[in-house]
Amino acid sequence: MSIQIIPKERQATGQFNGGEIIENKPIGFPREGGTTRPYSSLFYWAYAEAKTDSTIGLHPHEGFEIMSFVLKGGIRHYDTKLKEWKSLQAGDAQIIRAGKGIQHAEFMAKGAAMFQIWLDPNLSKTLKQPASYNDYKMDDMPLHEENGISVRTYIGGKSPFVLDAKDIEIKRLEFAKADYKKDISPEKIYSIYILEGNFLINNKEVKTDDFIIISEASEIYISSENKGKIFMVASPAKLDYKTYAEVMRERVQG
Repeated sequence: MSIQIIPKERQATGQFNGGEIIENKPIGFPREGGTTRPYSSLFYWAYAEAKTDSTIGLHPHEGFEIMSFVLKGGIRHYDTKLKEWKSLQAGDAQIIRAGKGIQHAEFMAKGAAMFQIWLDPNLSKTLKQPASYNDYKMDDMPLHEENGISVRTYIGGKSPFVLDAKDIEIKRLEFAKADYKKDISPEKIYSIYILEGNFLINNKEVKTDDFIIISEASEIYISSENKGKIFMVASPAKLDYKTYAEVMRERVQG
């Protein structure tokens, strides 16, 4: 088993509109610092929080699947396919399948927070497809109790969330206290963001805003005497295509 813990101070950083929106990024762009580079089909992961009402103007995307998960407050989304603003609240999610190309804009209300996560679903295929967009309300996502933990399934199981990227699972777990064990697949990588709390994951101490990468493991164990919230993405350890990040690394290395 391999477990990496990347605290907030070792993550990449970013901002928009002179600091109106600030970000810490478990997986950022190389120019932004941070210690973690793309892996599996995960290309980018940012936690963004709005210090005041702020709009990020129209900007383009191609190929990637860009997901937003609203953690606090409200956001709005506009793109050149829908040509209308769509509102989302805490617990809601959206996806842009950027395909051949799309432009979008985002508004975050003061106090809003969200994850934006990019997946590489095999750009050699998706760059030939038309762009598409879906949003999903929190109540669309299955919720169940498991060993005293509340589990919201965003992707996987009976969730309606549709991706081109294969074998992705995304869940949000919340608990008042925990003594939780679950079998997991050693053929997947489990990427975890600690939304709230100080506790143990696989006997390692973690805290709010830590990012954890677990691989080659057959079990996840959470132990806590206090409340906690985590956001977890499971993705394949091996892909049957080269990702954009891998191609770029090969070019740089010559």
